[in-house]
This record gives sequence, C-alpha cells and structure tokens, in this order.
Amino acid sequence: MIRFEKLTKSFEVNGRRKIVIDNLSLTLETGRSLALLGRNGAGKSTLMSIIAGNMRPDHGQVICDGTMSWPIGQAGAVHPQMTGAQNVRFIARVYGIETEELIDFVQDFAQIGEHFHMPVRTYSAGMRARLTFGLSLGIKFDTYLIDEVTGAGDAAFRARSVALFHERMKSSDAIMVNHNLHELKEFCDAALILENGKLTFFEDLDEAIDRHKRNLS
Repeated sequence: MIRFEKLTKSFEVNGRRKIVIDNLSLTLETGRSLALLGRNGAGKSTLMSIIAGNMRPDHGQVICDGTMSWPIGQAGAVHPQMTGAQNVRFIARVYGIETEELIDFVQDFAQIGEHFHMPVRTYSAGMRARLTFGLSLGIKFDTYLIDEVTGAGDAAFRARSVALFHERMKSSDAIMVNHNLHELKEFCDAALILENGKLTFFEDLDEAIDRHKRNLS
C-alpha cells in the first residue's frame, strides 16, 4: 500500500513557482503493477523520487507499508567515482543483503565484463542501466520503481531482464515510467496519469493510454 496525504511539490522555474504535484491525496492498494503516464515535465520522475524518499515534498507525506526500491534508471542510484563492485558492496550493507551473493548475482546479470571493477563514471549509459537494473533486481523489494530501463542492452539481455522482472512481479508490485506503451502493456495491469499536478488512477490500462494520448494531442 502507498498512501499520499496532501502531497505538494513545486520548483522555481525562471523566477516563477511551478507546482508539479498539487495537494495529492490517494491510496494505491497492494497487488498491482502500475504504469505512470504523463507528458514530459509533468513530474513523473519527481513523484518517483518522493515515493522512494530521495526527495522531500513541500507539504504532505507518503506512507508505505513495504520495502521500496530506489527509482531504477534515474541518475544518482550509484556513485560515479566507485566501481560497480564497490557500489554493489555498499548497497548490500545498506539493505542488509549477503554481500558476495549480491556481487555474484549482479556481475552475472549485468555482463559488463572488466568494467564491473572500473569506476561507474567510465560506463556508457547502457552499462550503467545494466548495473542498476541488476542491482535492484538482486534485492527483493515489495515495490519496484522503474524509470525507462527495461529496454537497456541487446536482445539477449532484454530477454533475461524481462524474464527476471516477471518473476519478481509474482510477489512484488511496480510503478513504471516508460515512453514505450507496448512495454507498459507487457508489464502493467493498471495505470496512473499525472497531469497538471493531479494524479488519477485507472483500473483499465487501455483507457489510461487512450486518455494519455489525448492529453498529448
């Protein structure tokens, strides 16, 4: 369960205050994989960061009754000066995971070779996505926050990612941002639309996608 209580977040843009989340009160029940839809700049990544606890709202709060991943795919999930292996060790200690077991999993899953022992700042965007996606899926969270990463890598890597993600979804929930609507249909069974600071829940994913397309037009 995720509950938003009078949640508000704004930013100063060109000397003016822009509200991206406006007095949001909504409860998301457990047991769903949700697509998060909205036009560019609507505040989707901001909302994901607030849910994860990485960003403070101006007002209100988010209450969660389970473990929450960081927003996978956003910058800042790993430290650029540390190697991939060092990042995995650090995350393992933070979450109380057996270190060597997580290292073995991520190294095998990401398949970035010797780069695993090189600073993350030297990685391509694809290698960084492989590392962060593998690192997150190596930890069993109650809810995964996914931001545009399921398509990272070649066809073989994507196939393994999809298979593992489906396996995790048997016992976990997800909130997913993805501009590829076909992928959203593959993973999600309901949706949220963030528009003009308001968040609306849709039981029917196709209805939400149609509404999202109309908003864009």
